[in-house]
Amino acid sequence: MIVAAIRTEGLYKVFGRRADEAVRRLQEGASREDVIPLGATPAVIDVTFDVKPGEIFVVMGLSGSGKSTLIRTLNGLLIPTAGHVYVGGDDIAALNPAALRTLRRDQMSMVFQHFALLPHRTVLENAAYPLKVRGLKKDERAAKARDALAMVGLDGWEDKLPQQLSGGMRQRVGLARALAAETDIMLMDEAFSALDPLIRREMQDQLLELQQRLAKTIVFITHDLNEAMRLGDRIAMMRAGRIVQIDTAEAILRKPANDYVAQFVQDVDRTRVLTAATVMEPVGDGALERGQPTVSPGTMLADVFSLSAQSPLPVAVVDDDRRLVGVIRRETLLSSMAAGDVAPTELTAEGEVTHG
Repeated sequence: MIVAAIRTEGLYKVFGRRADEAVRRLQEGASREDVIPLGATPAVIDVTFDVKPGEIFVVMGLSGSGKSTLIRTLNGLLIPTAGHVYVGGDDIAALNPAALRTLRRDQMSMVFQHFALLPHRTVLENAAYPLKVRGLKKDERAAKARDALAMVGLDGWEDKLPQQLSGGMRQRVGLARALAAETDIMLMDEAFSALDPLIRREMQDQLLELQQRLAKTIVFITHDLNEAMRLGDRIAMMRAGRIVQIDTAEAILRKPANDYVAQFVQDVDRTRVLTAATVMEPVGDGALERGQPTVSPGTMLADVFSLSAQSPLPVAVVDDDRRLVGVIRRETLLSSMAAGDVAPTELTAEGEVTHG
C-alpha cells in the first residue's frame, strides 16, 4: 500500500474567539455564516484529501476560499483547530518544535508568490540558502545550487543580485531554491500569479518540464482556473472553506459535482483540457485509411481540430504501437465543445454565484 505524501482528515482552521465552539457547530451542520456571530472566522472547514507521491495536486479557489490558509496548515505554519495533517504518515500536530523544523527543512520546501528572496545575497547564495541552514559545507551547497539554477535556466546569473533580475527570473530563483533543498514535497502558494501572462506561461512550462524529470510531490495553490487545469494531475475546488470537488481537469469539465462548479468552468477553453481519448469512438479492430490523420490518446482537442480541418477523413487515435484504438469524427468534435445548458453567471470574490 502506497502511503500518501500528504493526507488531511477532517481538517478545520478557525480564527478568532470561541473557535472550538465554532468547529463543534460546524460539525453539527451549521454554516460558515452561522458561526461568525461567535466572533469566529472559519477559513478551512472539514477538509479531507490525499496527495499521492509524485503528483501535482492543485488547490483552486477564489479570494477568501481558504486555499492559502490550507497550505499553511500543511507545513505547520498554522496549527489546525481540529482534524489532522499527516506528512509521510506523521501527524505534524504531534511533532515537537524541533521535529517540525526538521520536517520543513528536510521534507518540504516552499515557493512564494512574491519570491521571498534575500535582497543582499547573490542569486547563488539565495538558491543555496536552505542548504546553509541544513549545515552543508560551502562547496557542496554551491554545487547543488548551481545545478538547481541550471535546471531553471539561470546558469550564468549566479553572481547577480535579485534587484538585477526581472520578476520572472526572480521567481526562477525561488523555484531553484526549492529544488536545491532536494525535498520530496514542494508547496507553491500562488507562485506565478504576480507574473505577466507570457512569463507565467513560461513558468508553467518550466514546472511541467521539471516535473517530468524529478517527479516531486507538489501542492500548487492558484485562483486561476486555466492554470489549475493546465498543471494539475488532480484539482481540489474550494469554496468558502470547503472542498466541493476533487478530480482530474477532464472529469471536472465533463462531470462537475454541482452547479457552482459547472458555472465556474463553463468558460474554460475545453480544447486545451480535453483530450482525444475523452471524445473518440473506440474501435475493436480496423485499419488506417490512406492519408488519414493520426493522434495519440493524450492529444489536446485543439490539435485534433487542426488536423480534422485538413482532411475529410475522421481523425484516427493510435496507441504507441500505431494500432488503431479509436476515431474522432468532425461532428463529434463539435458536439464535445458544447458548453452545456447552464445560465450565464458571475462569480463574486467570496465564491458566491449570481445568475445573469
